[in-house]
Amino acid sequence: MIIEFLKALLIGIVEGITEWLPISSTGHMILVDEFVHLDVSDQFLALFLVVIQIGAILAVIIMYWHKLNPFSPTKTSFEKQATWHLWGMVLIGCIPAAIVGFALDDWVNEHFYNKVVVAIALIAYGVIFIFLERRNREKLDHAMRVYQRKARRNGEDASLARIDPDELVFDVTSVDDIDWKMALKIGLFQCLAIIPGTSRSGSTIIGGMLFGCSRTAAAEFTFFMAIPVMLGWGLVKVVKFVLAGVAMTATEVGVLIIGVVSAFVMSVVSIRFLMGYIKKNDFTVFGYYRIVVGIIVLLYFVGETIGILP
Repeated sequence: MIIEFLKALLIGIVEGITEWLPISSTGHMILVDEFVHLDVSDQFLALFLVVIQIGAILAVIIMYWHKLNPFSPTKTSFEKQATWHLWGMVLIGCIPAAIVGFALDDWVNEHFYNKVVVAIALIAYGVIFIFLERRNREKLDHAMRVYQRKARRNGEDASLARIDPDELVFDVTSVDDIDWKMALKIGLFQCLAIIPGTSRSGSTIIGGMLFGCSRTAAAEFTFFMAIPVMLGWGLVKVVKFVLAGVAMTATEVGVLIIGVVSAFVMSVVSIRFLMGYIKKNDFTVFGYYRIVVGIIVLLYFVGETIGILP
C-alpha cells in the first residue's frame, strides 16, 4: 500500500508541474509510466489520470479567486462587470474544445495515443515555440527602433526604460482585454490539444501569441479556460466510473487523495514559477525542452521496437 501511495505522489507531482508549463503532461506521463505502474484496476487508472487534474484546477481557482469571483464585496460594479465579461470569454473559448473533445476523444485515443505521435507533437510544437519567439524578438527590436526614431524626431525622451516591451509587440497585454473573437480563436487552438503530446497549455499559449496576446495574458487565459474544460472532463470520467459499477478499494481511495493533493501543491509552485519567469523571459527554453523530451520518448519507442528495452 505504501508503495502505491508513493507512486501516486510521484504521478501527482509530475501532473502538477507539467499541466501548466507548455511541455505536455501526456508526454511526461508516458515516461513516468515506463518506470511507475500503479497496481490498480484499468477503470480506476482511467479515472485517476483525469481526476488528479482537479487538484491542478483547484490551484488556479484559489490563486486567482479574487480575479475570478464576480461576487467579491471588495470589487466595484465596473470590476464585477469586467469579471463577468472575462467568464464569458472563457466560456466562448471552451466551446470548440467541448465540441471536438466529446466528438473525437475516443477515436483520437484509439488512433493517436502512442509514443510516436506524442514524440512528434512534442518536437513539432517545440520548434514552433522557438520560431514564434524568434519572430517576437525581431518584432520587438523593430518596434524599439521605430519608437526611438519617433521620440528623437519629436524631441522627446527616447529611453526605453519606462516602456513595457509587451505593448510594442502585442495588441492585448491584459487578459481583461480579450474579446470574443480572440477567445474563439484561442479556443480553436485549444482543440489541437486533443492530439497527445501537444499540451493544452502549449497550444493555447501559441494560439494566443499568434493572435496578438502577450505571454502573460495568453498564459492566464489558458489557466482560466482549463477550469470548465478539466472540471467537465473529470465529471464525465467520474460518471463513467460510477455507471460501470466498479467500487474503489481502500488503497485506490488513498491513491486518489494523494494524487489530487500532490497535483494541487505542485500546481501552485508551477503557476507561480511560470508567471514569474515569463515576465522577464520568453518560451524559447520550453521549446528546446520539448524537443529533448520528444527525442527521449522517440528513443524509448525505437528501443522497445528493436528489443533493447523490455
